[in-house]
Amino acid sequence: MSFAASPAAAQDVLDTLQFQGFVTQGLVVTDRNNFFGSSSSGGGSLQFTEVGVNASIRPRERLLISAQVLGRRAGSDGRDARPKLDHGVVDYQIFNSQRRSVGVQAGRFKNPFGFYNQTRDMSFTRPSILLPQSIYFDRTRSLGLASDGLTVYGEERIASGTVRAQVGVGRPQTNEDLENALRLDEQPGSLDGRTSVIGQLLYEHDGGRFLAAFSAARVRARFDSGSSGPGDADFRFQPWILSLQYNEENWSLTSEFALRESSLQGLDFEPANFDITGESWYVQYSRRFLTDWQWLLRYDVLYLDRNDRRGRDFEADGLGPSHSRFARDLTFGLQWRLHPQIMVAGEYHHVDGTGWLPGRDNPDPGDTSRRWNMFLLQTSLRF
Repeated sequence: MSFAASPAAAQDVLDTLQFQGFVTQGLVVTDRNNFFGSSSSGGGSLQFTEVGVNASIRPRERLLISAQVLGRRAGSDGRDARPKLDHGVVDYQIFNSQRRSVGVQAGRFKNPFGFYNQTRDMSFTRPSILLPQSIYFDRTRSLGLASDGLTVYGEERIASGTVRAQVGVGRPQTNEDLENALRLDEQPGSLDGRTSVIGQLLYEHDGGRFLAAFSAARVRARFDSGSSGPGDADFRFQPWILSLQYNEENWSLTSEFALRESSLQGLDFEPANFDITGESWYVQYSRRFLTDWQWLLRYDVLYLDRNDRRGRDFEADGLGPSHSRFARDLTFGLQWRLHPQIMVAGEYHHVDGTGWLPGRDNPDPGDTSRRWNMFLLQTSLRF
């Protein structure tokens, strides 16, 4: 007995194969401090590039295989631009009906938190060039981006709308950006993710007119320093995020609020250990006009320690400048989709504080300025 697929069946499978990609190039100019390269000198920094290719195929009606490879440079020395597996999953739909669907994904899945994390890599799905940095950190992007493991999702369609839920278990990515933020990048040893949990519950009302979501996670990592290092340590990160959005035909109002419990315990140098709760929120208004244009206004607030909002205790302990513990960002953005596959965007930020500045672009926090301005220009192509 032969189990080989017929030529017609094989052709049907190949008909489901899809390829897509995108290329994005940005220019970043700051008057003080650096963001994504040496943006405060010369004519700014062009070290903000994103190149991605994704593919999907459906071997069976309920089985989907999809993956994306991403090369992304955001300052530093360019090593981040090497192509990496952004996400790659085998998605099996266990049950599907008019009212309910349930499925499971195995592999590297995008972490379900907030409104934008699962689609943050492609500029066409972002409301602005930079997402609100108080929630969607680029400074420690790898930690929140994706996990390697298993996630279960479900959708329930009710009379008033749709309820979606997703829960994932896996190991987070702990790249050099996280080591730098924890000040472990120059210490002997390695920081590795441990089994973590993340989940989201989302409600969509009236065809997307109103959205509400609650996201939570318990993320763990372990720093093994060896005999010559500063001691083994455990890192824990536990965010709670409430997301709300109201949409009309030509405008949207979005707000998200987060509490972030984080700790690092076990290092021999006691001041390097911490156990704090951070607070973040933003309010964002976007307006669509002239068919292909959109402008955006946002106020974004970050406190790394809600018990030391202005960072005065942090500075008094000799750990760094007070303004490195908070950031208040007023943003104005403009997008023009001059073609379905081409978008040009510009963005202006007036920032008080350096709480989300990338450490690799600003190795000495003492040399940073509290108040600074940033302008970004970006061109995006998808195919």
